[in-house]
Amino acid sequence: MRFKRQYKKYFIWTPLFVLLIVALLFASYTIIKRQRIMSEGKSIAFGVTFSTKYAKDLGLDWKEVYDAIIDDLGVRYLRIPIYWDEVEPSPGNYDWEKFDYIIKRAEYSGAKIIAVVGRRQPRWPECHVPTWAYGNSETVQRVNILSVIESTINRYKNSPAIKVWQIDNEPLLRIFGECPEPDINFLSREVELVRSLDETRPIMMTESGELSTWLRLTPLADWIGVSMYRVTWNDIWGYWVYPFTPNFYRRKAKIISPVTDKVIISELQAEPWFKVDVRIDSLEEQMRSMNPDVFRKNVRFAKETGLDETLLWGVEWWYWLKEVKGKQGMWEVAREVFDGGIQ
Repeated sequence: MRFKRQYKKYFIWTPLFVLLIVALLFASYTIIKRQRIMSEGKSIAFGVTFSTKYAKDLGLDWKEVYDAIIDDLGVRYLRIPIYWDEVEPSPGNYDWEKFDYIIKRAEYSGAKIIAVVGRRQPRWPECHVPTWAYGNSETVQRVNILSVIESTINRYKNSPAIKVWQIDNEPLLRIFGECPEPDINFLSREVELVRSLDETRPIMMTESGELSTWLRLTPLADWIGVSMYRVTWNDIWGYWVYPFTPNFYRRKAKIISPVTDKVIISELQAEPWFKVDVRIDSLEEQMRSMNPDVFRKNVRFAKETGLDETLLWGVEWWYWLKEVKGKQGMWEVAREVFDGGIQ
């Protein structure tokens, strides 16, 4: 009798338990599917980071590359590093010709710009210091940095092309770049200066997408930009593929959403992780970590995060492949991106 009662209980509750598990699995699937549909249906603003210095390092005419980005690819959203060593070639003497052209060209084309100011900027060696300032103490350099930031903001703050001011690039990432130790107090001074000069635009600061919580800079910035790298390389492991899913980035963005106005992908990998200088690395080796198929996959990956703005990293390399190496593939995929053809 006791056995029968237990059996009856088991018979009744087991199907209910199974139904509950099935319902939970279906609900999870539905939520994930809905998130994916929302991500895929959401309007994504794609742009590029363009470095005048990197274009020149590749032996290219930076102006030719920039014009091709605007005219050929049809890019209307750009992140532009305004390098200290390019605008102040000697103490107190500014050369704005290059960046005047970039800003005016964007205005004419209806493009929007995230302008990066400060010492630490995109592209190696990360901290771009004029030759004349190398011998200065850190204290003196900081005075110089605040001065060039003030001059830059005042020169371009009336331009309709400027959408956002970015202050430094991944300033708390110690493991990469030839830079002094991070100092959150000095970053705060930079932010205060920019806010005092232009109250109309948001300030963005950037973090590593994979190696940071994204929380450290939220007290300072209105926007947080995060890098998104899929394949890297180091001396110990060789090539390393990050195991994260789009939901990893989505959840991190949701966690910080109460304390920041916006999270964007400020740097989506669309060029190789170079082990040696790009000009001496073989194309075969470069294509191991980045090629047209990987480019498309990375764009789809970024879309599935649900973040609605993504800046691609590597436009100078695409142009170099096309013009110097006769390889059109990456440039053509970029056309697909900006034509809305990658789903």
